[in-house]
Amino acid sequence: MIKWFAAIAGYYLFRFPGAILGFLVGSFIDNLSKKGGGAQSVFSDMTRQSVSPADFELNLLSLCSIVIKADGQVSQREMDYVRQYFLSTYGKEKANAIFRTFNEVVKKREISAQRICAFLNQRTRYEVRLQLLHFLFGIAQADGSVSALEVEKIREIAGYLRVGARDFESIKAMFIKSANNAYKILDIQKSATDDEVKKAYRTMAKKYHPDRVNTQNEAIKQGAEEKFKEVQRAYEEIQAERGIG
Repeated sequence: MIKWFAAIAGYYLFRFPGAILGFLVGSFIDNLSKKGGGAQSVFSDMTRQSVSPADFELNLLSLCSIVIKADGQVSQREMDYVRQYFLSTYGKEKANAIFRTFNEVVKKREISAQRICAFLNQRTRYEVRLQLLHFLFGIAQADGSVSALEVEKIREIAGYLRVGARDFESIKAMFIKSANNAYKILDIQKSATDDEVKKAYRTMAKKYHPDRVNTQNEAIKQGAEEKFKEVQRAYEEIQAERGIG
């Protein structure tokens, strides 16, 4: 039942992205416990050495490290953002063990984002991969701003995760405010007609509806509502701007 505790802990710290990551990692640990052993083949292949933490944890952490290093420097705030998530999910002892490996990955190793994403693609649904992008943007934003280099690195990862370009732009707009931001979240141009605005809202609301998470866990359902509310806020902003009834 580790997955449920991890999901709840992740939700309270990082809302829906944290809940999703907690649930995924917790599920992986549950499976390892049932099988009575650890998993090393995927990540040891990447680093050419034996490692003790589970492959799934290290693959997630490796994606984090890629984003953290994207602008050429390791931000302590971004490191702390990731560390706090793992502390809340696993407790101090296990989190420290994971981070000993993570620090080595961040500072010394070159990791293949394409290979990591291929691993995750086989084990996650599309909606979950959208949440992974949210989490990566959250890391990039932890130091106060998301740099152009970080955006491009997350865009590259999104491609490897088979996330569509339009979905990527919509997620990015939830983190990086710019002109016509509400329209970008709804994935339409400002020149769209009122009918097109309404149609876009219905489409995005359906895509990001909490029911799409397909789980009985209340913490994850509540977290899904956060992103759904971003779509609602964008639509309400355009409604007020245009006087749409």
